[in-house]
Amino acid sequence: MSDSHFDTVAIVGIGLIGSSLARAVARGKLVGRIVIADRDVAALAEAERLGLGQAYESDVADAVKDADLVVLCVPVGAMEAIGKAMAPTLKPGAIVSDVGSVKASVLKALSATLPAHAHIIPGHPVAGTEKSGPGAGFASLFDGRWCILTPPEGGDAAAVAKLKGFWAAIGAEVEMMDAAHHDLVLAITSHVPHLIAYNIVGTASDLETVTDSEVIKYSAGGFRDFTRIAASDPTMWRDVFLNNKEAVLEMLGRFTEDLTALQRAIRWGDGDALFELFTRTREIRRRIIDAGQDSAAPDFGRPHEE
Repeated sequence: MSDSHFDTVAIVGIGLIGSSLARAVARGKLVGRIVIADRDVAALAEAERLGLGQAYESDVADAVKDADLVVLCVPVGAMEAIGKAMAPTLKPGAIVSDVGSVKASVLKALSATLPAHAHIIPGHPVAGTEKSGPGAGFASLFDGRWCILTPPEGGDAAAVAKLKGFWAAIGAEVEMMDAAHHDLVLAITSHVPHLIAYNIVGTASDLETVTDSEVIKYSAGGFRDFTRIAASDPTMWRDVFLNNKEAVLEMLGRFTEDLTALQRAIRWGDGDALFELFTRTREIRRRIIDAGQDSAAPDFGRPHEE
């Protein structure tokens, strides 16, 4: 049996990430038994219809009692309540992780609620789509993507190594990071871009009456892709911003300063400043493609029929 194998894994929350994880685990034969937990009875029924696990529970305490690994695929704002609910039945030595986009608050919430015999190792697979629900998942979601683990200082080295091996066996590239540093990095690479997308789509919505619905009718690539990001799960992203407040506000401050400088360049016709910025940002796009994080295909990677 490989070091990445677990006898029983409990996946709590069966949306896009949870269902993709269940499929990826089954594809790699990485566990003996998958237990699916979700308080949404409709989602649980759909997961059972799709055959995503071997057992299905609406009570998280029942779901985790035999689990060697528990992966919390729920909004980060729910971590404290989930931790309290599963604490009484969590078996000694169980590894508890998650998939949230914020890490410091997750570590704090779980450390405060779970027993000392649990190994708490927060995690964040940097992958996803704007879709949600059990039917939205697919096994290859994590292939070639980063999974960031943020174990606490002094955490059990063997448990960390096993979880790292688990994610690597799924197909992810695994990186270790301090929780606070993770939150700062993700604030600029993920959280602020989502906030900008939500805001610009909201602004366009306000203009709909002024433009006689032409904003929607003539949506080009830029606005269209903003709407894709802004279609992401509202509950998840509400909790992200509330639980990564300091880092997001710091990055928003820097963004606002840069936006003001850009506004000034446009106002005063400073073409050299604009050209320099656009050249630099174009190079960043090339580096993202070279790193395998997106496709170089035209039209934002969308396939086209010949």
